[in-house]
Amino acid sequence: MTLRFISAEEIARLLPYEACIPLMREAMIALSSGRTRQLLRGIIDLDGGRAFGVMPGAMEGGAFGAKLVSVFPDNFERGGPSHQGVIALFDPESGAPVAILDAGEITAIRTASASATATDALARPDASRLAILGYGEQAWRHVAAIRHVRSITRVTVWGRSPDRAAAFARRVRDTGLDTMPAPDVATAVAEADIICTVTAAPEPILESAMVPDGTHINAVGSSRAGPAEIASDLVARARFFADHRESVLAQGAEFIRARSAGFIGDDHLLGEIGDVMRGRLLGRTSDVDVTLYKSLGTIVQDLSAGHYVHSRVQRSSGL
Repeated sequence: MTLRFISAEEIARLLPYEACIPLMREAMIALSSGRTRQLLRGIIDLDGGRAFGVMPGAMEGGAFGAKLVSVFPDNFERGGPSHQGVIALFDPESGAPVAILDAGEITAIRTASASATATDALARPDASRLAILGYGEQAWRHVAAIRHVRSITRVTVWGRSPDRAAAFARRVRDTGLDTMPAPDVATAVAEADIICTVTAAPEPILESAMVPDGTHINAVGSSRAGPAEIASDLVARARFFADHRESVLAQGAEFIRARSAGFIGDDHLLGEIGDVMRGRLLGRTSDVDVTLYKSLGTIVQDLSAGHYVHSRVQRSSGL
């Protein structure tokens, strides 16, 4: 078999949100139905707060492979991506490697698309006001993806640098959305229906007192035990859902902190978002519930997106 390298540019062209969002829904249902296999994310800490991660997994009767990714947060200050790597995709019939895909682009699209599926499952149907905490790659991606599942009328943005937050707000405003930077987190989320936390904050920035009743939260920025964006009192208040239960119990920083501080027990994690999507678990119970989706990211999301892109490349090549 021909081993193909699929670039970020090809992935961006072949994996639009309108295709990736339903892919993520099916991937999370497959995960919660026991039709996938994966190991916990392996992380090697490097110097200067950097890390190298390995994520292997397999879809039942389908693609298998692994993502190898470096996380260099200081790259963002230099105008580069913080997450870089490759996804190695293997053929389920022969076991041969068939594709090496740019992991940065797939991760960017599938993470925001997974948050969009969670938002569709957990946010109020009339949710229209979006707060974005952060102004990096995932901030931009989340604005784009969430618009596919809710009619967003207003966006507020907060980040540690007021200048960068203002620049990001202008960029979003140019897409036709009413967008304003906020001077602090409390102001940014005061009237929000949906909150996406996509920061590199080492300590919690979002507390329960800041969050209105009825809000849905996508907690995305922390993908390992350690740095946390959500305070323990908000974790305890929320109906808390995971992308993958085992991973969040072992590596979900916000959940681990709240549990260690005595705010919650393991039973506070109500289940996986895939179980909500397949009707096995109740998500929102009322308009005043605060719902929280904890996104660590799973290899089955990468494999699903990678297999879709590779299949499109093959079809375009006449194979």
